[in-house]
Amino acid sequence: MATDTLAAQLAGLTTARAPFIEQAQHEGQLYIHQPYELYTPDNHEAWRRLYGRMSDRWQRYANERFRQGIASLCLSPERVPRLEDVNRFLSPLTGFRAKPVSGYVPAFLFFDCLRNREFPTTITVRDGATLDYLPEPDIFHDIAGHVPMHTDRAFAETLVRFGDCAHTAAELVAEIADDAEKVRRATSVFTAMARFFWFTIEFGLMRGPGGEGLRVYGSGLLSSYGEIAHAIDSPEVQRYPMQLEWVINQSFEIDRYQPLLFFVESFEHLFEKVGELEAWMRAGKLDDVAPGEPAMSEADIKSFLDASATKR
Repeated sequence: MATDTLAAQLAGLTTARAPFIEQAQHEGQLYIHQPYELYTPDNHEAWRRLYGRMSDRWQRYANERFRQGIASLCLSPERVPRLEDVNRFLSPLTGFRAKPVSGYVPAFLFFDCLRNREFPTTITVRDGATLDYLPEPDIFHDIAGHVPMHTDRAFAETLVRFGDCAHTAAELVAEIADDAEKVRRATSVFTAMARFFWFTIEFGLMRGPGGEGLRVYGSGLLSSYGEIAHAIDSPEVQRYPMQLEWVINQSFEIDRYQPLLFFVESFEHLFEKVGELEAWMRAGKLDDVAPGEPAMSEADIKSFLDASATKR
């Protein structure tokens, strides 16, 4: 046991090589604590470099409410944040809190966390050699990219509303008698929800102050040094007003700069679009969306089916 503890301390909490995370996953622990003492100087240095180079980009490209959120959370530019400190500033503002997890959270469980004002948060930090791109989330993406938006009431209510949609989906699936049709319908509805989440919460743009220009509010852009500028400045990016019929049928690739983005007028507008998404769900308009990415894993499907079983 002492050897295992020493190995964990030496490796730290680096994405792709974190013994603490591997042990939690082995034991089936999805919701965990943040063992802050395991962060190494290299982990803190990676955070410092990530935060330092994003500061100017946030000032230039991020929406105003994100910048206000960064200030409200009092994040340290020098060290990986303690989630308990983040929550101390965050919770009084909107009731949200960062909830540490050991890895991927199946679809329904993730959306249910949002409904309960909890944001599943990765606690590992990327290696200093891979600052520019990481296919999976890390604590910089989750805390510096996502959580500042959670300080805004309108945005926070949008996330809760999105969690409500997951429960609506489970209720609708529960009404289907045929098992194969349950899976097919759950897969289509989840695909539509995942695409909506991708093109808004992860890669969304918004009108700037006074309706002039565009600003970034999507966390995938807010945590990417290269893509945040590319999303606003590049002539190669197609930018369209948010159109639900396009979004739910539009596949995407996670390992490249996004060539197509959508913008909303405000967070109140985004909240309305989530309500429209739920209305379309109830009307059956999400039952046969276009095939393609994102793929739905067995764990995702099971999470929806398990939830639907409780709705009968």
